[in-house]
Amino acid sequence: MHAPRDVEMASDVPGVDTPAPRRFRNFSVRYRHSALSDGQRQTWERLWPDLGADVVPPEGPDRPQPLDPRRWFGRDAPVVLEIGCGAGTSTVAMAQAEPDLDVIAVEIYERGLAQLLCAIDREQLGNIRLLRGDGLDVLEYLIAPSSLIGVRVFFPDPWPKARHHKRRLLQPATMALIADRLQPGGVLHAATDHADYAEQIAESGDGEPALRRVSDPSKVAGLPISVDRPTTKYEAKGRNAGSVINEFVWERV
Repeated sequence: MHAPRDVEMASDVPGVDTPAPRRFRNFSVRYRHSALSDGQRQTWERLWPDLGADVVPPEGPDRPQPLDPRRWFGRDAPVVLEIGCGAGTSTVAMAQAEPDLDVIAVEIYERGLAQLLCAIDREQLGNIRLLRGDGLDVLEYLIAPSSLIGVRVFFPDPWPKARHHKRRLLQPATMALIADRLQPGGVLHAATDHADYAEQIAESGDGEPALRRVSDPSKVAGLPISVDRPTTKYEAKGRNAGSVINEFVWERV
């Protein structure tokens, strides 16, 4: 396991102050310094300054200004936040299907973000931006209240050992934070293949008074964002091994 490294918020990202560097505090943040291929490195160096930024929570009482998606994307469009985008398979497919939405994808692993950047370059997508850091820090410091049309969390780390359950992302406090960042009518879409975590996610989401579960197909079809996910290689492998996929959709009341 590698220790977290110090990172700074890129100062040229619109609407974001640059706090002093520090180490992340959250359990889930562990950088892996996987080697990138020459092509990935070249794409990273060419596109990251415009499409990506590193995230760090501030020290002291001063809070950074939230992101200004209109300046970063160069247009005024509904914004979806995807926490834990991995290599971006779902990110790319859903962004292609919804060109009128802007997507901010959050991931902590450079290799996954590099793969996503290559896909963005290959498909010439203009509605995806990337943040490297912890999803909780992004929600807390960089997203303004009532500013998101959707939040997507697909297959978060289940931290299966009981003593590690406190490290799970989707807990009551996070559900309350997500609800605060969603616009009225905004959507939280989550998925997991871990049965025990699915129970916790369901209980946490249903217990948040600002969220209402959506299960009626007719109501799902009327949501402001699609909840039609592509099947990733990870998911297909789990299905073949007998894993049950639990899907959850809530809307901000």
